[in-house]
Amino acid sequence: MSIQLPAPIEHYVQIENSGALEALSECFALDAIVRDEGETYEGVAAIRNWMAATRKKYDHTVAPLELAERGGQSVLNARLAGSFPGSPITVNFSFVLAGGKIHSLEIG
Repeated sequence: MSIQLPAPIEHYVQIENSGALEALSECFALDAIVRDEGETYEGVAAIRNWMAATRKKYDHTVAPLELAERGGQSVLNARLAGSFPGSPITVNFSFVLAGGKIHSLEIG
């Protein structure tokens, strides 16, 4: 069964799986914030650099499992597979969406 994702989240998953980083501004707001592995990345340029570095380091893919709405956030539970210890793992991607864009993303 396929999961229906909001367009910005669907686009984010496609970018993660394809590495097409030039499309980031289509799904992230210009002032978006990403929190991952204890670090914070602000703005599309910083997010692009983070995604390029994590792709190079982990060569990962994201497979959506389920989506839930919690306290104003869209929480995507997904299987993350790549070149890291314990792969694959299940991870929550907590998105705040507004105006058709991702305004914040916390991965944990």
